[in-house]
Amino acid sequence: MRIVLFGATGYAGGRILAEALSRGHEVVGVARDVSGLAERRGLTARAGSMHDADFVVDVTRDADAVLIATPGRPLEGGKKLLDAVPALFDAARKNGFRLGVVGGAGSLRVAEGGPRVIDTPEFPEEFKPEASSHAEVLDALREAPQEVDWFYVSPPAVFGSYAPGERTGGYRVGGDVLLSDADGRSTIGGDDYALAFVDELDRPAHRRTRFTVAY
Repeated sequence: MRIVLFGATGYAGGRILAEALSRGHEVVGVARDVSGLAERRGLTARAGSMHDADFVVDVTRDADAVLIATPGRPLEGGKKLLDAVPALFDAARKNGFRLGVVGGAGSLRVAEGGPRVIDTPEFPEEFKPEASSHAEVLDALREAPQEVDWFYVSPPAVFGSYAPGERTGGYRVGGDVLLSDADGRSTIGGDDYALAFVDELDRPAHRRTRFTVAY
């Protein structure tokens, strides 16, 4: 499979990159600064931005899948991930790839019929710009043209470089409700999140929908 990965130098992107390469996929790793991408078999580094529509069409030509592992909040002079969505949809229609997005946990429900995580009183104020930006992206994906095949993977409540964990080789899959274990913990390590993400590429089970993973 030929994969184009935006955000290849980030926490989630770096682990998805490693997982995809370990399975023999060809990956084009894209970032604004690719100097941190070490040379590896199967990897091509491309410096660029998903906010450059011409670049997006060019770099995704002949791609089987295009993965987005970038922050949702405003970057690059105020542009946020949502602003790049129209160009990604246009490129998907032209080049025929599947679109996969590393999402956020804030848009998950705390329980069936309950509020979103971001709307609970306990949700930290400082995380709301990122969480709300990713929720907007999910809404846009749900309105995508029918010919655009996409999936969006929400992590659990605890996920990031501050809690990398160790690879276990296992994970549970849910839908729109936050997953927690018997002790109320909602977490997953970076390697196991990447495992679940690339499993979806290799064995598609979630077409045009969001799912979540956790231990």
